[in-house]
Amino acid sequence: MDLFPAGSRPARQGDPNWFTGRVWLDPIMVATAPARNRSIRAIFEPGARTAWHSHPLGQTLYVISGTGLIGVRDAPPQLMRAGDTVWIPPGEEHWHGAAPNAVMEHIAIQEAESGFVTTWMEFVADEEYLMPPG
Repeated sequence: MDLFPAGSRPARQGDPNWFTGRVWLDPIMVATAPARNRSIRAIFEPGARTAWHSHPLGQTLYVISGTGLIGVRDAPPQLMRAGDTVWIPPGEEHWHGAAPNAVMEHIAIQEAESGFVTTWMEFVADEEYLMPPG
């Protein structure tokens, strides 16, 4: 068993190659093999969002606070609110982040496949992000 005291693994700012706006990533777990869990707490400032990406084994998002948006290809984004859970199937291209005028905090849970967790793609265009939610 391992216990990680609060603050022993500091939060870091999201990589600007993968995020638009200011995002803080707070590690929860990077499990050792044979386990595959990778979990983080992410805090998105208003308007901040991920780039398009996918996960080989899918991803679960649990919204802790605030209001966010999540988008998939060829569809308007959907609103996410505190208490919502979102399942993104393996390989589905998507993005997620805060609404334009709100902070959003979520826990992201995904599994690694052969150590691989995320395929990053292009940034989400403002036209995609600002499309009225469906």
